Amino acid sequence: MTRDDARALDRADPLARHRNAFALPEGVIYLDGNSLGPLPRAVLPASDDTLQRRWGERLIRSWNEGWIDAPQRLGAAIAPLIGAGPHEVIVGDTTSTHLFKAIVAALRRDPARRTVVSEAGNFPTDLHIAEGAVGCVPGARLKVVARDALADALDDDTALLLLTHVHYKTAERFDLADWTARAHAAGALVLWDFSHSVGAVPIDVAAAGVDLAVGCTYKYLNGGPGAPAFLYVAERWQAALANPVSGWMGHAEPFAFEDSYRPAAGMRRWLVGTPSILAMASLEAALAIWADVDQAALARKSAALFTILADAGAAAGLPCITPADPAARGSHISFRHPQAYAVTQALIARGVIGDFRAPDVLRLGLTPLYLSHEDVWRAGELLRTVIADAAWRDPAYATRLAVT
Repeated sequence: MTRDDARALDRADPLARHRNAFALPEGVIYLDGNSLGPLPRAVLPASDDTLQRRWGERLIRSWNEGWIDAPQRLGAAIAPLIGAGPHEVIVGDTTSTHLFKAIVAALRRDPARRTVVSEAGNFPTDLHIAEGAVGCVPGARLKVVARDALADALDDDTALLLLTHVHYKTAERFDLADWTARAHAAGALVLWDFSHSVGAVPIDVAAAGVDLAVGCTYKYLNGGPGAPAFLYVAERWQAALANPVSGWMGHAEPFAFEDSYRPAAGMRRWLVGTPSILAMASLEAALAIWADVDQAALARKSAALFTILADAGAAAGLPCITPADPAARGSHISFRHPQAYAVTQALIARGVIGDFRAPDVLRLGLTPLYLSHEDVWRAGELLRTVIADAAWRDPAYATRLAVT
């Protein structure tokens, strides 16, 4: 592909108008939105209003002027992005906290089923949280197996299948409906982590029959560093499953100040403590961008951007570990190189920001809302140059930073 070809694609791009919604630094090609999304312009006035007017002027009155309902309101905004009903998603806490709550709840549903099954190489926090969660339920255990052994691991002792929809390193994507059906056929529930897929690939939890799902909002949803996460519980399970972290915001009447706990109805029972309103305000402004985004157009553009970088990587002699089939992957592309960290740093020094995943993976995010085809073409050219010139050999690029 030539630069002119890329520019022609940009002129015909129905998503190009969304680029102006983001405050992107001059001279930077940002290919790390799969790790931290850039700043939406609308966040600045929304945050300022929250600080100066809602907190500064209205003070505690703001709780009755919209703050108290923020978890449900933001959940309803995320729901269409995963194919859920507005009453099936709640926002608050972290992805890790939601994982813990959902895993323990699923284990307590049926005392005859004691096992959580997950994939070796899953995102570490999912496995770490699962270890802690099974330790809180007597007799429970975590079974971690290779991806090609997952189907055989499901049996009549399986309480929950825990999977990440899009793999954080390779971008491999599970078939949502197929694996949900496999879990159900074994009599188990399924819990999906959508952190690397929401806002990147089409998701339909209703059509797939998904039971439970979690996801972060600071990647493709651009909610800001450490933005609150979301939890999905299918309506059919909302009354049957109990939140094991019974905080006051999940109480049926939090301001009755009762000693004993009575869970609220619906998704409110999954709340725990007081929500972080400053973080919620930023996320709410960011979510407004998605009100009219065509998910099919998003998937088509993601595939086109992938092809540009895949061709550049092949020309540079880099093995691509991301599936070629768009239906089998998310919206990032990963290459192997024995000095992938140094390659990543050499690209960053040239204005192309991606990231590194140990031990040898260069990971580049393809976020269609704000990346142009020309951006990705230029990134591909710089990638080829860095490899061809061995620019990554500069000793300065070998120094490991705390966050890679």
